[in-house]
Amino acid sequence: MEDTFRWTLVTAIAPIAWGTNYFVTHEYLPAGHPLYGALFRALPAGLLLLALARQLPHGVWWWRSLVLGICNMGAFFALIYLASQLLPVSLASTIMSAAPFTMALFAWGLLAERPTVLVLTGATAGIAGVVLLLGAGAAAVDLRGVAASAAALTMSSFGYVLAKKWGRASIASTTSWQLIAGGLVLIPFAVLVEGAPPHLDLPAVAGFTYVGLVATALAFTAWFAGLRRLPAATVGLIGLLNPVTGVLLGVLWSGDVLTARQGLGLALVFLGIAVSQVPSWRHGHDRGRRAARRGRDQHRVLCAQRQTDDLA
Repeated sequence: MEDTFRWTLVTAIAPIAWGTNYFVTHEYLPAGHPLYGALFRALPAGLLLLALARQLPHGVWWWRSLVLGICNMGAFFALIYLASQLLPVSLASTIMSAAPFTMALFAWGLLAERPTVLVLTGATAGIAGVVLLLGAGAAAVDLRGVAASAAALTMSSFGYVLAKKWGRASIASTTSWQLIAGGLVLIPFAVLVEGAPPHLDLPAVAGFTYVGLVATALAFTAWFAGLRRLPAATVGLIGLLNPVTGVLLGVLWSGDVLTARQGLGLALVFLGIAVSQVPSWRHGHDRGRRAARRGRDQHRVLCAQRQTDDLA
């Protein structure tokens, strides 16, 4: 139970950092360059992690890094940037909030992690909370943005579960390989579609530094660490802390007022995350009881052996 709680907290670092990324991107990063924005986010962070991990891909990890880099980093970052330009943030975030269900489906098919009733209940409560929290409406819906969000949701959910399935090398190494592969794939598309890179003033450099270090390198390392130790559906539900962070930042930083409806939404998100943890906590408790029972059985065997030796 303690391990589950600890890894839940570690995993939560990622969506909280991603939630701050919305504010930094909107306030400090150049608009109209989604491909370069994704490139500047992925490649420097990947090179930094590679310098720390000091391990290059080997064997099958060359092509695995490319697949995961496209799904989780390169294409995902670009699609998220595109969706944020074409849709209101509330609608884009609401579409992405379906991640607990999509990750649960992929995990069921690829990992045989059958979603429990409690996990599905928690996911339903969490998504309902996001809808109440953000109040996404149907006005000014751009179908291209909806398609971009849906593609980002599908690709990232598939990629995250694949990363869990293939997770054998160190987390820092595999995260760096994914980021570098995703960044390298973006380079030709950024040059062909957007031309010359945008001019970066000092605030933009500071913004990309924060996005690269905190919202990418640190966040994805924590995310993949959680994926390795928690059920994929549970990790997807923890990801709903992303829009929660964005709303709370608006309250604390911009002076937004938290409405009663949003308060209920926050409560539902946290309730959904808590409910999804019950199977893991129960599993940890049962595992602890089995270990204690094995210890008692071994103690009885040792005592019996000593008694036999004494009689001999």
